[in-house]
Amino acid sequence: MSELSPPHLHRFGAVAVRLSVELGRTEMALRDVLMLGEGSTVTLDRLTDELLDVTANGRVIARGEVVAEKGRFALRIVHLVGEDGQELPAAPSPESAAPGPQPFASEPSAAPAAGPDFG
Repeated sequence: MSELSPPHLHRFGAVAVRLSVELGRTEMALRDVLMLGEGSTVTLDRLTDELLDVTANGRVIARGEVVAEKGRFALRIVHLVGEDGQELPAAPSPESAAPGPQPFASEPSAAPAAGPDFG
């Protein structure tokens, strides 16, 4: 439990919730979706340097950044989100003092992939 959790909530610590991280969204006409194939690209509404929303059962609880950890994608929590929707600084964890995973960096492709233009 984090420092922000009230003590009486400890009994709910084993309750499972579905955490999701959304990379971004877009709206497309069905004809454009049907044209998607291998190598197609879809532009999303989020910039590469924007924090991602972390949701628990559909409700935003935090914002974070993508990192690579042991060959997998992971998310480093940057801000917790309070009841009022305001961002709260994440409480430092004991692991934060140790060197952690490095931010994910993708290699830019030499040429854009062939596919429909959804600009």
